[in-house]
Amino acid sequence: MSQGPRSGLAAVSAALLAMSRHLEVRDVLKTIVASARELLDAQYAALGVPDDHGGFAQFVVDGVSDAQWKAIGPLPRRHGILAAMLDEARPVRLADVREDTRFEGWPSAHPEMSDFLGLPIKDGDEVIGALFLANKLRPVGGHPPQAPCAESQGGCGFTEEDAELLAILAQHAAIALTNARLYERSRELTIAEERSRLAHELHDAVSQKLFSLRLTAQAAAALVDRDPARAKGELQQVAALAAEAADELRAAVVELRPAALDEDGLVATLRTQIQVLDRAHTARVTFAAHGFRALPAAQEEAMLRVAQEALHNALRHSGAEHVDVTVARCGHGAVLRVTDDGRGFDPQTVRRAGRHLGLVSMRDRASGAGGRLTVESAPGKGTTIEMEVPGG
Repeated sequence: MSQGPRSGLAAVSAALLAMSRHLEVRDVLKTIVASARELLDAQYAALGVPDDHGGFAQFVVDGVSDAQWKAIGPLPRRHGILAAMLDEARPVRLADVREDTRFEGWPSAHPEMSDFLGLPIKDGDEVIGALFLANKLRPVGGHPPQAPCAESQGGCGFTEEDAELLAILAQHAAIALTNARLYERSRELTIAEERSRLAHELHDAVSQKLFSLRLTAQAAAALVDRDPARAKGELQQVAALAAEAADELRAAVVELRPAALDEDGLVATLRTQIQVLDRAHTARVTFAAHGFRALPAAQEEAMLRVAQEALHNALRHSGAEHVDVTVARCGHGAVLRVTDDGRGFDPQTVRRAGRHLGLVSMRDRASGAGGRLTVESAPGKGTTIEMEVPGG
């Protein structure tokens, strides 16, 4: 804050905007820690999220190299000054953390720390994390802070102003962290819903195969005595149907894993799900990608959900024989297109009748990702749903 009120306000604003920009919990934690360390001129910063077993579920650091962090060892337990931060739920500001009666030492590879500032991150009355800063840096020759304050310098260390600023940061950190948790919970529910839908479709496909298998076996049994040659043919068909049913069951085991959008990306996730739908429905379902490159996570998830909704409509309501899905690069962004040769509809009539076929939710998803959705359809002419996003 020594650079003046305007610079200080700009730094706070930048830190708060950075925290609100992420949806993944891990990204939010890392942004909070990095923002706090930079904003308060600290050499080290850390944020611990408690678990229900006396330890930390997550512990994120900034200012410590990957090699140092690996050498330090396992996540710390809730003891000493760390436990005090979570259990007492009040700010702690110390000239030298090593002189505090609650200090219990640290691993041999742990960097030396003296000045200490910490406070809890609270959601209402619940402590959802604790934010720590260590080794206040001092300006050298009017330049940005470069060296930790020496213990002997009176008044050196984190100030009351620093504590107040960190309290503001912690309040917004609580909002960002809570929102990220809600987002991840919502995504988990969506994944569970998708797994249930795929399970139903695969169940239908397998049931149809088994029903055909039973009828064919009955026909073979009836022909064994009077027409052995035809009975042999029916038994060969039984074997083929049994093999197909086994393939469907293997698909159920493999494909009903949670959607791997984070790990595999949009193209691989769509390709996998469309292969499942192609097996589960009589309509031919195809997929192609053209020059697509990775997008921000929120945009890829929105495109996946729009594709799923459009596919559901095409396969359940349109009577289509062929549904084609493509994703392609478009400038810095991408375009998703789902086209079917089904019976089509009049978008205006559907809207007036109050039957939206998921169009409202698809438009909301597209808009929320900074993109737009267009729908082209007419009775007897099939339907094309297109979503375009600008990219990151």
